[in-house]
Amino acid sequence: MLSFIGEYEVAIDAKGRFLLPAGLRKQLPEGMADRFVINRGFENCLTMNTEESWNELAEKVNKLNDFNPKVREFKRLFMNGATKVELDTAGRILLPKPLQEYAGIKKDMILSAQGNKIELWDKDTYYDYIRQHAAGFSDLAAEVAGGGFINPFESL
Repeated sequence: MLSFIGEYEVAIDAKGRFLLPAGLRKQLPEGMADRFVINRGFENCLTMNTEESWNELAEKVNKLNDFNPKVREFKRLFMNGATKVELDTAGRILLPKPLQEYAGIKKDMILSAQGNKIELWDKDTYYDYIRQHAAGFSDLAAEVAGGGFINPFESL
């Protein structure tokens, strides 16, 4: 199972391209290193999935009940704007302008590994988000992981 780690700062050039950091490229399994899908994420960031993981996710979303208005709304917000992108010969990815505008990404961007996907954030927005939520991190961990999470540090 694919599980990205790391946090990377990159710059967007005048044409809207960014260089995929070598640290992320090295984490990609062979054959998955050049095609991705970028779409709108939550909290005004973007998400970038390998094409394979996107296809798995899209298959699950497509199985949701279209007779439910909330499902249709979710699908529109989540799937619309999803764009296939590829690394160019220089290792860059073109960030589609509408997605760039949605996330407020101007020049500097943070690529934040989130397990099977990578979040793309405007640098200032990302660090503002982290600062706002850092104080409650311990309580959030207790609420989300609670007793159902094995603490790897307990045996130390």
